[in-house]
Amino acid sequence: MSIIGIHHLTAVCSNAQRTLEFYAKILGLRLVKKTVNFDDPGVYHLYFGDETGKPGTLITFFEWSSLPKGHWGIGTTHHLALVVESSEAQLKWKRWLIDHKIGVTGPYNRKYFTSIYFEDPDGLILEIATRLPGWTVDEDASELGSKMISPPIELTRFGRKEEEIARLMWITPVKEITSDMRLLGLHHITAISSNIDETTEFYAETLGMRLVKRTVNYDDTTSPHYYFGVGDGNPGTIITYFGYPPEKMRRGQIGTGMTHHVAFAVGNAEIQLQWRTKLVKAGVQVTPVMDRVYFKSIYFQDPDGHILEIATLGPGFLIDEEKEKLGTTLKLPAWLENDRKRIEESLTPIEQV
Repeated sequence: MSIIGIHHLTAVCSNAQRTLEFYAKILGLRLVKKTVNFDDPGVYHLYFGDETGKPGTLITFFEWSSLPKGHWGIGTTHHLALVVESSEAQLKWKRWLIDHKIGVTGPYNRKYFTSIYFEDPDGLILEIATRLPGWTVDEDASELGSKMISPPIELTRFGRKEEEIARLMWITPVKEITSDMRLLGLHHITAISSNIDETTEFYAETLGMRLVKRTVNYDDTTSPHYYFGVGDGNPGTIITYFGYPPEKMRRGQIGTGMTHHVAFAVGNAEIQLQWRTKLVKAGVQVTPVMDRVYFKSIYFQDPDGHILEIATLGPGFLIDEEKEKLGTTLKLPAWLENDRKRIEESLTPIEQV
């Protein structure tokens, strides 16, 4: 009955065409499904991922151009991280992004991985993190998360050498996204909690995830930073939380440039129903099962109101398009087909890139 890992993250964009160009041309992800928000069918819902949109590789967007810009804070996500295999590939990404006029900070040594940071066109904070060295550099695998581990001062904002870090760069121009640069999916998602102990109880006891690391925010060492994952905490299973009391942190606001919700994956609809029963018994308000065509979903919130989802692995995106044609036409669920003309007229056409 365990959660398998992250299924997808859904964010809010203001311009679907611009978002498509950024995620497909700049980050090299594939648009695997062009559909609409089933609960608000007058807006696009775009899915980006690997060649077939495998859960764990998916970033999706609602185009709500009328929403104001959002901001991170308690109850929202701070950033999302994508995984790359090597530090060399990460430096290529830094060069590629800077050459495309995108501001980049890092690479920063986070002890368990190395990270660079930048923003998408709406200001969504993105990270590209290396897979290694992993959680066992300072704890045995059997003891992960058992103690608070403070970082060495030289890795924190107060001790690192920003000018030297800024100069770290792939020497030669990167003319295209090479095979070694391929983004392998989500590494982790980081959100903000008002009470790290309540958040730990929720993820460890209610959701059955493992606390794999207790440390602090390397950019603000007054804030605890806890990592929750599945099994050994492989990239793609991790959600992390910065802890801030309400008197020191604003409430977050969903809007353009912000995450709307995070989805965890389970194996099938039967397991999903078991999860729904468990959550209800734990006193968590949960929606009925919703048919999203490509998976089924239930929705609930963490203790601070962050919207979470448990989604099934299947049936997947090949249910209504061939692999070679994924994302090329507007797909609607059967119950919206009679409204196709009206829906298409309400949407600004998107040109493939």
